This record gives sequence, C-alpha cells and structure tokens, in this order.
Amino acid sequence: MTTAVLISSIGAGVAAAAPIHAPIMRAPAGGTQDLWVPSSMGPIKVQVQWAARGGSAALYLLDGLRAPNDHSQWTSDTDALRQFAGDNVTLVFPVGGHSSFYTDWYRPSSTNHQATTYKWETFLTKELPAFLAKYGVSRTNNAIVGASMGGNAALILAAHHRNQFRFAGSFSGFLHPTFPLWSEAMRAAMRDEGNFDVDDMWGPAGDAAWTRNDATDQAESLRGLPMYVTSGNGVPGLPDVPYGIGNTVNAMGLEAMALTATRIFGDRLAALRIGARIDIGMGTHTWPYWQQALTTAHPMILDALGAH
Repeated sequence: MTTAVLISSIGAGVAAAAPIHAPIMRAPAGGTQDLWVPSSMGPIKVQVQWAARGGSAALYLLDGLRAPNDHSQWTSDTDALRQFAGDNVTLVFPVGGHSSFYTDWYRPSSTNHQATTYKWETFLTKELPAFLAKYGVSRTNNAIVGASMGGNAALILAAHHRNQFRFAGSFSGFLHPTFPLWSEAMRAAMRDEGNFDVDDMWGPAGDAAWTRNDATDQAESLRGLPMYVTSGNGVPGLPDVPYGIGNTVNAMGLEAMALTATRIFGDRLAALRIGARIDIGMGTHTWPYWQQALTTAHPMILDALGAH
C-alpha cells in the first residue's frame, strides 16, 4: 500500500485555488492506500481500497478486541480486499482501537495510564467521513460491519447515525452488553487485552452509557435499516484446525456468548417487528467464519449502497 497524509495547512492552500465545492483530492479508481487521518486521539491510520470505478459509496469494516496497531485484521486474516476488488465501493479499514469498542469513552483508562481518551464514535462518524469526503467519498452512502467487539459497535453506530449508514452487519457481536454480569466478562476481557478499565469507558454497570451502547436496547433505532447479523454455534470445524486446541477452546466459549446475544437480539427485533437477516451456523469465534459472513453480506451491501 502507498501512504498519503493530508496536512491541514496544505489542504487549505489547495482549497483556496480550487473551484468552490470541488473536492481537495480525488481518489483514483481502484487500488489500495494507507491514510493518516487527524483526530482528537492523534493521527489514526486508515487502510483503504478505493472503489473500482471511482464511486462514492463506502464500507467501513471494524476489527475485534485485539485490533492490531499497524493494520486491520480484515486485510490480513480475510479476503475482503479480493472480494470487493471489482466493486464500486471504497473499503475503509480503521486501524487500532484495541479494547475500545469503537465508542467515545468518558475518560482515559486509569489502569494502564492511557494518554488520551478514546473517541472512536466521533472519529468514525465525524472526523473520518469529513476527511474521506475530500477524496470524493460520500458521507451519507456508507455501510458498516464488524466482528466480535466491532459487531455491536457497527449496529450502534448505525443506530445513532442513520444519516450516514445504509447497511449494518454484526458477525459474532456481543449485542447485549447490559445482560446480567456481562459487564464483568467485558471487564475481564479488557483487562486481559491492554489492561483497560471498562468503568472508564461507560462508567459502572447501570450507567446510561451502557444502554446507549447496547444494540438490543437500541433496536428501535435500527428500524428500516438493512442488517445482517450472524454467529456460530460454538462447535469447531475445519477452519479452526490451524488455530490449535487452546485457541479453539477459547473461541468456542466466546462464540457461545455471541450466540446467546444474537438470539436475544433476534428475539427483540421479532417482538418489535423489525426486519433483519439473522443466521446462526456452525463455527467458533474465529476469522475464517467472519470471512464467510462477509461473503454472504457482500451482495446485500452492494444492493443497499447501489454500488454494483
């Protein structure tokens, strides 16, 4: 991937010379690029694959709890780039944010001396779309999907920013964090991954932030939005073999929680008479299954964005 950095002073200079309303930069049709995007958290790396024919639609793909700080696992652990290589939609892969749940935190994590406060909702719905708009990417014709940690976040971001997202997908997401004692499961997971403190994210269990960031509780706000929600049943298959016994046992347990959350979320949608495609199949909490989910969602995403 090539790398591009937009410096505000340079951007201002170009804007002054450009016709009114013209984009500062225009993305090439097709190809991949690394961008460094200004944010309140500091510069954030974002990997992109530009729309094959220069279209303005975009698909945001969110990582799981252990999101690396140098690349998106969607680009390394799935064939997402190949899947959409010929489609007229730009793929957007935010990099980093491990244990963030892609949300705006109350304050920096106190248990690991975090220097800045996570503000991922602000980044994904304000700062990043504004930056990409200068490349000709629409701020209102976007889809968003996420795996694991990113699954609930994808639905929540779509629920609270319906003017931006036209499709949302959750793959093995924990869609009901206010479920009894699941806050403590999240606490343990976040302590294990980076020593982050869940209380600094949404406050103690029962705080209003927990409800605001619970896809099941926010289901009404998803009415009318095309959605694809999936989880495995926790039973390992051939895709688990390369990961070894230890990782597979852990993935079985995590997927059992995701399965429970997916069923609760589906029941909530049914009670509200809100439509969505919900699939429960074989598999564990592992990237090959999320690649399969993206393959299934692929035509739904293109339909929702008009990006064929």
